[in-house]
Amino acid sequence: MRSEHLTLAVVGTGAMGRGIAQIAAQAGCRVLLLDTREGAAAEAKDALGKQWGKLVEKGKMDAAAADAALARLEVVADTYALTYANVVVEAIVENLEVKRALFRELDDIVSADCVLATNTSSLSVTAIAAGTKFPGRVAGFHFFNPVPLMKVVEVVAGALTDEAPLELLTTLAREWGHTPVRAQDTPGFIVNHAGRGYVTEALAILRECVAEVPVIDAILREAAGFKLGPFELLDLTALDVSHPVMESIYRQYYDDPRYRPSPIAAQRLAAGLLGRKSGRGFYRYDGSPNPAAPVSTAAPWAGPVWVSDAHASAAEPVRDLLQRLGAKIETGLAPSADALIVVTPLGSDVSACIAAERLDARRTVGLDTLLDLGRRRTLMRSPVTDPLIAEQAQALFAQDGIPASLIADSAGFVAQRVLASIVNIGCEIVQQGVCSPADLDRAVELGLGYPKGPLAWGDALGPGRVLHILASLQARTGDMRYRPSLWLRRRAELGLSLLQS
Repeated sequence: MRSEHLTLAVVGTGAMGRGIAQIAAQAGCRVLLLDTREGAAAEAKDALGKQWGKLVEKGKMDAAAADAALARLEVVADTYALTYANVVVEAIVENLEVKRALFRELDDIVSADCVLATNTSSLSVTAIAAGTKFPGRVAGFHFFNPVPLMKVVEVVAGALTDEAPLELLTTLAREWGHTPVRAQDTPGFIVNHAGRGYVTEALAILRECVAEVPVIDAILREAAGFKLGPFELLDLTALDVSHPVMESIYRQYYDDPRYRPSPIAAQRLAAGLLGRKSGRGFYRYDGSPNPAAPVSTAAPWAGPVWVSDAHASAAEPVRDLLQRLGAKIETGLAPSADALIVVTPLGSDVSACIAAERLDARRTVGLDTLLDLGRRRTLMRSPVTDPLIAEQAQALFAQDGIPASLIADSAGFVAQRVLASIVNIGCEIVQQGVCSPADLDRAVELGLGYPKGPLAWGDALGPGRVLHILASLQARTGDMRYRPSLWLRRRAELGLSLLQS
């Protein structure tokens, strides 16, 4: 059934319901608007009319098309008006019993072939459907806010969902200008599930006092290419939205360490530090200045530099960089007593390198070589690295104008930890059969705005390198949070792409 022949009911006319109604009406659907709050549905229709009017004024929509879309909206008073709806999409309060009650009520009103779709972001589609007479017609239809701009929608199959409703919702999503991705019912579905690797790992890094907020954000924004740093993102989405999702997914996975939230988020939520909407989060939004990632004020290191060959593939690019920076490079098997010592840990930390190679801890720093060294560089000091030497090393590596960050000892630096976590969780999603590899990457790129999907990231970095980082992190920390997914392990061992099914 095509949109122009379909009657869609939207129950709940807040931001999400309003957005769904907008794209459906624009595509030709007759749309019934229902809300339990008196006057809310009429307000939604009025607001959409004004929105279309603005689009006409800006030349982004034809006036006749706007008038036609508005004419397709009909405000209704109660559920009995939905008798002839072909599809009902609920976008009401995120409460299991309230959603179940609505669908039980609709059971006796709508036709037997009417599809009941839930826009839930965190509740089980199977659990919602369990309260209905015909669970086969209940599916997830999860949009993202703002609906007209976020061009992805998760079509979610509950344990008893039939194929026909899923095919219809998939077709409608495409007709409405969105990219549908198919998912099995699982905590967080695809996007919210995959997003645990970014902000959750960044919070863990912050809690370990590896680096301050602006430093972590700068590394992941500039070196890794994310549009927003993790703390900028948390401030934008608001902590009262993000933290409950983190806790919900963690609990629904029976406290799997991969999804462990941070006490930092809980404390800041309790303090009302929600982000932009409260005027203060990890940053201030009241006009007060925010700290930037610090730069070294020391003179660049002017003595000789020795680079460890423990990770041979990383050592040569570092020497090439140092040569361009004008450094005096030592080539002996061991550093002289006057040399700055540079190590290149992969999944480990500077302290481990010092111990393994019996280096002078006072003069040793680590350099992250996972990503392009032409964007932002990350240096790591051990607990006993001389502070002045560390700052001089930071200044040396920033001599060509490329910023360099200095962080405390951390297995996996910042980018290694975060990217490996993103890839690993993505691998586990497809290992669990939640979705196809292609749908995973497509959903994450569109829904989260990452520069690459998790599996494409893994392929770009090298599955073997990602596996090494995770195994080293797990060995160094003893934390099962970093246990590698079997999807990753098998494809790394066989030399396959992570996108290989």
